[in-house]
Amino acid sequence: MNKVINFKDNIMNITQKQIWEVIQEMNRKWTVKNNADELKNYFHKDMVAVTPTDLRRIEGGENCVAGWKKFAENTKIHFWKESEPKVQIYGEGKFAIVTYYFDMSFDMDGQTINMKGRDMFSLVNENGKWLIVADQFSQFPNL
Repeated sequence: MNKVINFKDNIMNITQKQIWEVIQEMNRKWTVKNNADELKNYFHKDMVAVTPTDLRRIEGGENCVAGWKKFAENTKIHFWKESEPKVQIYGEGKFAIVTYYFDMSFDMDGQTINMKGRDMFSLVNENGKWLIVADQFSQFPNL
């Protein structure tokens, strides 16, 4: 049985914590370390992404890496923070959904943009490694 850990105001078991750490490590690659090429180690070869700026879904891990890399290269990211993570595990420990909120600040086209939103990742465990198979993110709506 996995030990339960209080992790950033959430109660997570060991597996949930490991999955959350995969998401955090992946996010640091493109937001802090400016190394979006390393996302290939986190994105499944058949990954899909639905983004607020693309009309159609992005298909394939390589295309998803290219999309994140393009964003990272065309911006200067000042700040990135995740909050309120929720990790749900299904399929006898082979599939997970991770949702969280994010807060970021970046420069693009001569403007500083402060953005808050939500993110939802789907992951699959293949050969003991958690890989991202889908992502959908968006800004918070202006209500």
